[in-house]
Amino acid sequence: MEEQENHREESLRKVSGLYKDWFLDYASYVILDRAIPSIFDGFKPVQRRIMHSMRELEDGRYNKVANVVGNTMKYHPHGDASITDAMVQIGQKELLIDTQGNWGNIFTGDSAAAARYIEARLTPFALEVVFNPKTTEWAKSYDGRNNEPIDLPVKFPLLLAQGVEGIGVGLSTKIMPHNFNELIDASIAHLKGKKFQIFPDFITGGMLDVSNYNDGERGGRIRARARIIQKDKNTLCINELPFGKNTSDLIDSIIKANEKGKIKIKKIEDNTSDEVEINIFLTNDVSPDKTIDALYAFTDCEIPISPNACVIVGDKPMFLNVSEILRQNTDHTVSLLKKELQIELHELQENWHFSSLERIFIENRIYHDIEEVKSWDEVIATIDKGLKPHTTHLLRAVTEEDILRLTEIRIKRISRFDLDKFKENILALEGKIEQVKYHLEHLIPYAIDYYSNIQKKYGKGRVRKTELRIFDTIDATKVAVANEKFYANFEEGFIGTSLKKDQYLFDCSDIDDIITFQKDGTMRVVKVEAKTFIGKNIQHVAIWKKNDKRTVYNMIYREGKDGPYYMKRFSVTGVTRNTDYKLASDKKGSEMLYFSANPNGEAEKVTVLLKPNARVRKNKIDIDFSDLAIKGRDSKGNVVTKYIVKKVDLKEEGHSTLAPRKIWFDDTVRRLNADARGTLLGTFKGDDKIVIINSHGEAKLVSFELGNRFDDEYLVLEKWRPEQPITCIYFDGEKQIYFIKRFLLENTANVQNFMPSDHPKSFVENVLIANNATAEIIFTKEKGKDKEPETVIIDEFISVKGIKAIGNQFIKDKVKSINIIIPEPEEEVIKEEEEETDNSENLTDEEIPEEGTIGDLFDLE
Repeated sequence: MEEQENHREESLRKVSGLYKDWFLDYASYVILDRAIPSIFDGFKPVQRRIMHSMRELEDGRYNKVANVVGNTMKYHPHGDASITDAMVQIGQKELLIDTQGNWGNIFTGDSAAAARYIEARLTPFALEVVFNPKTTEWAKSYDGRNNEPIDLPVKFPLLLAQGVEGIGVGLSTKIMPHNFNELIDASIAHLKGKKFQIFPDFITGGMLDVSNYNDGERGGRIRARARIIQKDKNTLCINELPFGKNTSDLIDSIIKANEKGKIKIKKIEDNTSDEVEINIFLTNDVSPDKTIDALYAFTDCEIPISPNACVIVGDKPMFLNVSEILRQNTDHTVSLLKKELQIELHELQENWHFSSLERIFIENRIYHDIEEVKSWDEVIATIDKGLKPHTTHLLRAVTEEDILRLTEIRIKRISRFDLDKFKENILALEGKIEQVKYHLEHLIPYAIDYYSNIQKKYGKGRVRKTELRIFDTIDATKVAVANEKFYANFEEGFIGTSLKKDQYLFDCSDIDDIITFQKDGTMRVVKVEAKTFIGKNIQHVAIWKKNDKRTVYNMIYREGKDGPYYMKRFSVTGVTRNTDYKLASDKKGSEMLYFSANPNGEAEKVTVLLKPNARVRKNKIDIDFSDLAIKGRDSKGNVVTKYIVKKVDLKEEGHSTLAPRKIWFDDTVRRLNADARGTLLGTFKGDDKIVIINSHGEAKLVSFELGNRFDDEYLVLEKWRPEQPITCIYFDGEKQIYFIKRFLLENTANVQNFMPSDHPKSFVENVLIANNATAEIIFTKEKGKDKEPETVIIDEFISVKGIKAIGNQFIKDKVKSINIIIPEPEEEVIKEEEEETDNSENLTDEEIPEEGTIGDLFDLE
């Protein structure tokens, strides 16, 4: 009984020990054998087994994918579905597998046909770069019946070319795909000891901001965008996708944003087949530029991606960056090339060794010595004795195995022995041996040549598809569609979107900020909500934009219940939401008598009427707000009067007092800005416009709004001067002659085409907007003779004509180049407004005249 108890306790202890480390074992298995790729060949285990299986079946013809999957199952301890999915993903990357049939569509997200209907074979690139049984290390498969590669001897940074994504237990990996040719260039740069940089490149194209890529290491972040072009004023087209998204994902996100009121579109249609084409139709009241920004802000047209380069190095996961992965891949390739050369050298030397033995054996007729020998041992000994006098020059000693091979030589070969051919063969072998030794001694140049040959053979057409660009930061509040109606109950002091029985104010978006001003001079900024209590006596409610320096508020207020009256002008650029700001005074009884909000800094004139007073000579003061400087919201302002004001009347509407805006164009993000980034286009005000001219002979005038986009290629982008002629030099493909024309643009929003010829070989040579320009014409040699260059003063050569005019014939002869010389432009005179010194803010009662008003100090009537 006691023995049974001890046996039961011992058994229980053993069982508890079994599952003690199960989770750790499972985690290790998932990380090492399923989810994370090896740094050396770039494959996860299932991918490696698929490639090995395809190499086993390779005969130059297509195999059914179902057959490949079935063959792979003898190496992979999981179901066929996981193998099929992994194989389809490799095939869609168009690098290792030559596909036939319906393999799905990466653009639309359509899945591949069933494995029994599609076929595959290895590409020539895969056959050359991925496999070499002689340098492969092998291990037993999961059931012990077969051998499988531990790592395939890949001589290329395949991990970075294909990219990978996987989730293990407690960690994950996300490595972006990179450009084929750029990876080879980077590998060559590493071998030469030079610095390099590599950035992702996606088969779906699109645009990418890699400012925070952090070399692909975890903690980095990139932003991918779809490419959106404007077909016409009512149609946008998405023709390239952000990484990881398909047209279905994109359309769903656009429809959801439209339903939520973030964007406003009429309809959307998907015409994608071999190329992406999603057409978005807009209503007439919607800005295409603003809609493009809204698509990036509220849909999957822009997505953030967080790279995380986790790979298996040896037998453990490591977090690296893509540069380190490329360096290790390249060094590994060099080691594989060295191993291949060493194997080749050994094989050549063995071939030379036996060829030399064969020559000695036949040339010296040693085979005659064994004719009378009876035992096999005596045969071996006789041959060995006959060879010894002639083997001193060999690379190694003669072994019994060598002698056995000599005995296997056929009589036919001996009878046809040709000494000259044997010598030629040995010389050829010696030449190859010397060449291999040379490569081993100059391994780095050999590796560089290897990469260059790979690039020449397989790099054609593999151009970068994803454009690298720094993205501008889109303010969602500026591009959101005004999808809410905003109301106010001025009597009760409520504002919001649910007060539909009260006074309608404006349309806004649900992410806007609202600024309010009350009778006592209190200002508050709040978010758009259904109903918000502000306080009674609301004077002004509007949408507020952060850092808005153009909106100027004019205000006259009384300090306290019986204090003096002040006037001031200010802007509100930054506040804390739901905080009350006392713009008049903290004193009880302070009150605003006059308030106006001016979107472009307008300064009106008002009349201040005073209550009758024996001490006051005049009971009327005229105030021109343009005489006041624009200061901060906390400034006290200038004194108007210390006497009681009856009322303030508007005398005259104001004009903008703000200086013209300096506008710059930042070519990096292709946006306008007022922050001195990029090229200064000039100063703009009112209806000033920007002229854009492209290489197709099309000109367009656009406003200088900072939200405008300039994604298309252009020859000219500058401030439009209506009286400044535009000069175009173009080649007429039909007449084979250069023409020149000068014209003025019309003030219209429509595209203006000034190219007279629509012949396919016609092209715009040059477009310039300048006076006193000259053209230097360099001619090509004719009959071996040089023709002297000609210089033409353009303004004298041709006068200004209509935009549709053909122009004058410019050059008949064959032209090598046309160099345009433009004189230095005169700098635009920018008249800055002088700030007035606010001297009256600190006036005391003693300084106020006993009779009259403070208006007398300002020459006011």
